[in-house]
Amino acid sequence: MELKGAVALVTGGNGGLGQRICEALAREGAHIAVMYAQSREQAEDVARGLAARHQVNAAAFGCDITDAAAVQRLVAEVAKRFGRLDILVNDAAYNKAIPFADLDALTSEVWEKIMAVNLTGPMQLTKAVAPLMKAQGAGRIVNISSVAGLGPQGSSIAYAVSKAGLIHLTRCMAVALAPEVLVNCVAPGLLEGTRATANLKPDFIERAAAAAILKKPADKEDCADMVVAMCRTGTMTGQTVVIDSGRVFH
Repeated sequence: MELKGAVALVTGGNGGLGQRICEALAREGAHIAVMYAQSREQAEDVARGLAARHQVNAAAFGCDITDAAAVQRLVAEVAKRFGRLDILVNDAAYNKAIPFADLDALTSEVWEKIMAVNLTGPMQLTKAVAPLMKAQGAGRIVNISSVAGLGPQGSSIAYAVSKAGLIHLTRCMAVALAPEVLVNCVAPGLLEGTRATANLKPDFIERAAAAAILKKPADKEDCADMVVAMCRTGTMTGQTVVIDSGRVFH
């Protein structure tokens, strides 16, 4: 896909990784819809910065992606504002660190919130953008999962299961939306400076970094560059690429 002039909706676009993804796409000439859940001012700052640095159109949009009606309104607003919608990046996520063995702390409320944001939200967004992309004859969807979705690891059982579900949702939607819409997934390892990792304890971060063969966290810029590559591709779909400094091999 030609990215110059394309329109990309990035959920969680004001977050640590989300901002990098917005920047990488804007650098290629894509117009950006920066979606936020709560931090309106920060998202608007991100949009203004993208427009100024890259001479693209950029705007902030608020949405609770767990609300199906709100998701439909979001997609309609983005399409109205930009005239089309070519790319969806499902980066928004929620996390709460709970040791695997502490099943009492894994309450129904925690489980349901993590699933709603990390798995149901991307599914609802994908369903909402699919008719537009198919009508245009082309579209790209990139999901941001985690290496926690590839094995029993990570900050909580709920987070790991939600990210495993997102990887399989990628495969299923690749089948459902072919041939017009290509759907792929990036699975980062430990990332520093994101909302999803903000509540992790320092010793957890240290252990995770030490477990990688490169002995360092994953790089957010590498993840953003892979998103760009997945938006550009014409023959890759249903795939998950791991970027984790060498921890998980699949």
